[in-house]
Amino acid sequence: MVVFYAVAVELGLLPRAELERYGLDGAPLEAISTERTPLIDLNCGSLGQGLSGAIGLALAARFAREDRRTFAFLSDGELEEGQVWEAAMFAAHHRLGELTVLLDANNSQVDGTIASVTSLDPMADKWRAFGWHVHDVDGHDVAALVHALNDRVADRPVIVIARTDILGRLKSIPPTVDGHFVKLDPPLFQAVIAELEAAGA
Repeated sequence: MVVFYAVAVELGLLPRAELERYGLDGAPLEAISTERTPLIDLNCGSLGQGLSGAIGLALAARFAREDRRTFAFLSDGELEEGQVWEAAMFAAHHRLGELTVLLDANNSQVDGTIASVTSLDPMADKWRAFGWHVHDVDGHDVAALVHALNDRVADRPVIVIARTDILGRLKSIPPTVDGHFVKLDPPLFQAVIAELEAAGA
């Protein structure tokens, strides 16, 4: 969610001051979205429900004859929920070309690496077999992401498998750190900032 909030601030959709309150008790910007989270149409408590909700939004737009796209953000860990695959079949069956999924494939979940829990590869082939139009890209390559997200197929939903590193390829963060729960103590915070500033120079 934190990346979503940062982008929303850059687009002028949220006041920058809200970022200073991120994660504090009572603040609207929470680590895991809830019904109070601004700018999100649908929040789901259990993993794996987002695609089903997005399908509902895409179907509603179709029935209302509204020419709009629906985007769902998923992670590879969520793909271990059976509901995702049921939803994937449903979306392809109903030829939901209005639907695009952006999948953060970072090979990480709370219980360990995806490969060590339940392997999902060949991931792209599975989505193709379900009837989806697939882009499999470097999730750190902004141009590749933009190209893939702009692609539409009239009669098939689109999935963009964005292969990412959960630590953002930052060398200042030790590889032993759990990417889901990075604690930025002052020395690590300064190291990360220095690396980001050097990369942007």
